[in-house]
Amino acid sequence: MKSLITILACLLSLPASAQINPPRQDPGAIRNTIEQFLRIQSAGSPGEVTISVGQLDARMNLPACPSPQAFLPAGSRVWGKTSVGVRCLAPSPWTVYVTAQVKVIADYVASAAPLAQGQVIGPNDVMRMRGDLTTLPSGILTDTAQAVGRTAAMSVGMGSPMRVDSLRIEQVVQQGQAVRLVSSGPGFSVSTEGRALNNAAEGQIAQARTAAGQVVSGVARAGGYVDVTY
Repeated sequence: MKSLITILACLLSLPASAQINPPRQDPGAIRNTIEQFLRIQSAGSPGEVTISVGQLDARMNLPACPSPQAFLPAGSRVWGKTSVGVRCLAPSPWTVYVTAQVKVIADYVASAAPLAQGQVIGPNDVMRMRGDLTTLPSGILTDTAQAVGRTAAMSVGMGSPMRVDSLRIEQVVQQGQAVRLVSSGPGFSVSTEGRALNNAAEGQIAQARTAAGQVVSGVARAGGYVDVTY
């Protein structure tokens, strides 16, 4: 009986808020969960990643969660402005969505001079610039070697970012073209005529049919040559 009276006395001595209100979730812990999640998800990005997480609604009053879990809602991605979900499974289930921004600062390729459609791009026609890749169109080139030697598929203004779809590879072998099939090895080299069965750029695989009707494959080279390996 004395023990029961002691327990009741302790409960009565607690502040009213402690008796009525259970622990609430710390908004800072939710933001930390989101930031850690985005850092892991963006680890393979091609540049320096910076992450900023938006503020939660000050009126939000969630029950405390021992293990909040972050996730990407359908349609979201770890790139630019995005939305991240955080959910609690127990003891009181809840889910919230918080805005965030992921910036990827890296070098990219831009035109160093105006480029005309059909112009073959040389080393002096491109330059490297640095910026946030998430604010640029998709398919941006990040290495000048990806542009040099290719042909401008459209007119490009000076300083414009170079995209994959703004360039095309010059075909060194065209379908129906007469080609020279060359096969070589230690101590020998043979060649014969053939006719290309597909288009191919430098270094791509080209197929050709020989005069005898045999179909062979090889690596396309400038000047209408195909290196064949048997």
